[in-house]
Amino acid sequence: MESYRIVIKKSAAKEIERIEKKDRIRIVAKIRSLASDPYQAGSKKLSGQEKYRIRQGNYRILYQVINDELIINVVKIGHRRDIYKK
Repeated sequence: MESYRIVIKKSAAKEIERIEKKDRIRIVAKIRSLASDPYQAGSKKLSGQEKYRIRQGNYRILYQVINDELIINVVKIGHRRDIYKK
């Protein structure tokens, strides 16, 4: 199985930078693990959207999977209380 290429949106990269270092390390490791399996255990499809979410502690990572081009597009990262607010 080929691995996916991970693309992190600029705003998501800024969100990562604002997170404490110990949590940031775990989040980055979780994002890297998506490259080998974007549909791993614990990932859920968001209703009404073409996005998925995966949990890492109190944080959520929202991403899109583009299977044709083998790309994972990380859209948003944030605390569970704030992530779904628009």
